[in-house]
Amino acid sequence: METKLVLLGTGTPNACPNASGPASAVVVGDRAYLVDFGAGIVRQAAKAYHMGIDALRPDLLTTAFCTHLHTDHTTGYPDLIFTPWVLERSEPLKVFGPKGLAAMTEHIRAAYSVDIDFRIHGFEKANEVGYLTEVSEITPGIIYKDDRVTVEAFTVSHGTLESYGYKFTTEDKTIVISGDTAPLDLVAEKAAGCDILLHEAEYAGGLSSREPKWQKYHREVHTLSTDLARIAAKAAPRLLVTYHRIYHMNIQDNTKNLAAEMARREAKILQEIRSAGYAGHVVNGHDLDVFWA
Repeated sequence: METKLVLLGTGTPNACPNASGPASAVVVGDRAYLVDFGAGIVRQAAKAYHMGIDALRPDLLTTAFCTHLHTDHTTGYPDLIFTPWVLERSEPLKVFGPKGLAAMTEHIRAAYSVDIDFRIHGFEKANEVGYLTEVSEITPGIIYKDDRVTVEAFTVSHGTLESYGYKFTTEDKTIVISGDTAPLDLVAEKAAGCDILLHEAEYAGGLSSREPKWQKYHREVHTLSTDLARIAAKAAPRLLVTYHRIYHMNIQDNTKNLAAEMARREAKILQEIRSAGYAGHVVNGHDLDVFWA
């Protein structure tokens, strides 16, 4: 049963026109396991479904993992709870993530109580199960296992926010997803010899142009391309994929050169990773890319 990684969104908090909010799917046969739910997640899943990935049909989205509770990783959560239900998902959504996820879920359900009541008791007569959410607040270790996959959560470093990376082990592949994190040897340890390491990255050359306070912040909570090279060299994955790339540029600058400059900085990230000593296979991931390693 073949395993693949589908990138549903590769963006950041910036409203990048060509990158949806962070969201990925580990697809094992006809089953999908989501990681994070950034803006647009269900529509991105629908696009992937129409590309031929049947497991990402929206009403089949039933299992998800959250790395941390920053808005860019969670603004699609109401979408994931309710849209597949509207499309006749007939079982609860199972979600795993850090402390605070249960409270977030309760508040979302309360915020949409009028809609829920109308859909169940109004003209639609929707099923009374598909909008329900079974939340598990996790600690490091094996947090999920079924007949397709074993999922291990490990703590990463993203400021003071409780944050996790995830390791998916299936019959044919091991896929590690970093979430947002400062550079950690633990990530290299968990990703050692894996098939795919999906890791955040920021343009080191662009960071020097930022104010000192932002330079300090980014060095403490994100991973520079040059530091990612060191982690990847230790881990030696078959394939390194970057996502959640931080370019250190104003994407709201409405100029003709914006796309060209973004592409230039994206290419520079790969150059920095290679120049810092990583000789393995590395690519920049984009929305709706599919990887088999």
